[in-house]
Amino acid sequence: MSSSKRLSPAGMIGIALGFAGAFVGYSANAQDFAITDATVAIGDGSAPIEGATVIIRGGKVAAVGTNVSVPADVPVLDGSGTWVTPGLVAAVTDLGLVDVSGVQSSNDVRASSSRFNAALDVTPAINPISQHILVARTNGITRAFVAPGASNSIFAGQGAIIDTSGDGDVVMKPRAFQMVTLGEGGARRAGGSRTASHVELRNALREARDFAARRWSGEDNLLTRADAEALGPVISGRQPLLVAADRASDIRAVIALAKEFPRLDLVLVGATEGWTVASEIAAAGIPVIAESLQDLPERFEQLASTQSNIGRMHAAGVEVAFNSSSARFTHMYTQYAGNLVALSRMPGASGLTWGEAFASISSAPAAAMGMGGQMGELKPGAVGDVVVWDGDPLEVSSAAIRVFIDGVEAPLESHQTRLRERYRDLDESDLPKAYDW
Repeated sequence: MSSSKRLSPAGMIGIALGFAGAFVGYSANAQDFAITDATVAIGDGSAPIEGATVIIRGGKVAAVGTNVSVPADVPVLDGSGTWVTPGLVAAVTDLGLVDVSGVQSSNDVRASSSRFNAALDVTPAINPISQHILVARTNGITRAFVAPGASNSIFAGQGAIIDTSGDGDVVMKPRAFQMVTLGEGGARRAGGSRTASHVELRNALREARDFAARRWSGEDNLLTRADAEALGPVISGRQPLLVAADRASDIRAVIALAKEFPRLDLVLVGATEGWTVASEIAAAGIPVIAESLQDLPERFEQLASTQSNIGRMHAAGVEVAFNSSSARFTHMYTQYAGNLVALSRMPGASGLTWGEAFASISSAPAAAMGMGGQMGELKPGAVGDVVVWDGDPLEVSSAAIRVFIDGVEAPLESHQTRLRERYRDLDESDLPKAYDW
């Protein structure tokens, strides 16, 4: 990993107090500030820059670099000894849709008894104050692509792009993409065979095309009217279609789908065996949101699993981000990226450089979803999502000490941090009242 000066705990407290002091008397909604003399990662795949400055104005990134002059009216934060990065982007996650996965009443990921599928929209179900969202924020995640899970159909529904501010209006873009599942999961939902799932997918796209062209009667169609209408933006290319597929043959089927429906904006999700057909994926120009380090097969469709999957696809020219999947694993997001750097140093393995690995959790997922240049990068015009770390963010021992979303500082508190503080000194007087006798 790249090294940088590491501060003592006392030093980090000093930085935290200094940051707080810089905003004393300043509006809570202030959106102009600069961080100077920090190690800055742009997020675009390039190497970190030491001694750099980041300027945020009006909730957007205004300037970044080593020769940047800070305007006189902009508060300055001393970033000496810290790392500054764009906010991380969690791809294909259930953040905000579930509190306890085993408790159905708190779980809105799947609608197993619904008459609808493609029309399902996660937006009204997202809980902006979900503890999972707050925990993700403390780990540097500022944006997320929230996706529904497939249940009684290969179509899971429409996902949304959110921020993790928790301010009540976290949805940045509703109905941002459509999710569909092929492979073993799709086969099971379509009738027990991959043949059925591929027919169901193509039939649905054709019916949606007929609906958009007003050739749809509704009488002899398999789709409901709501589902046919929801797939309209997909067949026109205005809404990305995320296709979960792991086996090489399923990936090739997705590539073939693009030839039949050339306007589709396809994104592969999972792609465990993607390295075996990497040149074909690259030639088709389809981005991949891959499993991070799937090194052993969990299913027959993952027999060619290897930790080098992402590295090999990237080397072949595939645009690769990695998938955070469950909200339970957001605290390991940077660790997974750091492991990709470690792989690059292992004989016979294929990993990523530090800059490429960081991009896989910042700008790469944004680009895959058509949001390139808008998030996951510290470049002029991008959202003012900034994370200050006490060390190299891809090192497991590093932590986020400040998070800004749209230029506004967000609190780093959650149920977990409150529990930590309650029991830190093991004082029984801090026990909940339920423990009183």
